[in-house]
Amino acid sequence: MTIEVCFTPKLFPDITTKENFIVVLADILRATTSICAAFQNGVKEILPVASLEEAREMKLKGFLVASEQDGKKLDWADFGNSAFNFTTEAIGGRTLVYCTTNGTRAIEIAKSAEKIAMGAFVNLSALAEWLVKENKNVVILCSGWKNKFCIEDSLFAGALTAKLLNYPGYTTCCDSAQASMDLWKVASVDLLSYLEKAAHRHRLKKLGLDDVIPYSFSTDTTRVVPVYENGVIRDLG
Repeated sequence: MTIEVCFTPKLFPDITTKENFIVVLADILRATTSICAAFQNGVKEILPVASLEEAREMKLKGFLVASEQDGKKLDWADFGNSAFNFTTEAIGGRTLVYCTTNGTRAIEIAKSAEKIAMGAFVNLSALAEWLVKENKNVVILCSGWKNKFCIEDSLFAGALTAKLLNYPGYTTCCDSAQASMDLWKVASVDLLSYLEKAAHRHRLKKLGLDDVIPYSFSTDTTRVVPVYENGVIRDLG
């Protein structure tokens, strides 16, 4: 199986992996981390939508809605985009509509893929084990920030690539995969200190939303593997 890394959604139409592949979406700050937290705390399913207009329409229909723009919770939404929003009391057994600046738009771009798995540091090992069982090529899609490269998603791409290459049968000839592994090797020595270089870490700090940073970079705190198929995200872990 091959591994390819795509650093931004803008590059996704030009991926070289054309058949038999699963997309792993990485939006570490914060969508894919938060989606993992929601499933760990018992959400039934998540309906991702690409636009604020769709999210607001779903809210009017009676759905719970998590929605933000440029990191800030919208005043009509039930939740923002922090993993700490999704407690068992708030979302347990319920359906959640989800719309974010980068993550859910990346899902829209990649939805032609057979499956889209949500990747985060919190489910890194569980995700890798699930991918091995699926026995397909892997494209790691970094959601980035408004179609631009970002550090945190690329670090995750490197961590997942390195982990998968420890399993028999995986190879990569992708320069982006190699670069992401090099970045991960440097940063992993002191990950939270390295993240001071990440622009989105400072955007969240200005908004008073950086309390979720340590959790977002904690490894293997959950066994959930949220997967998007046919318009719905469900836990297949």
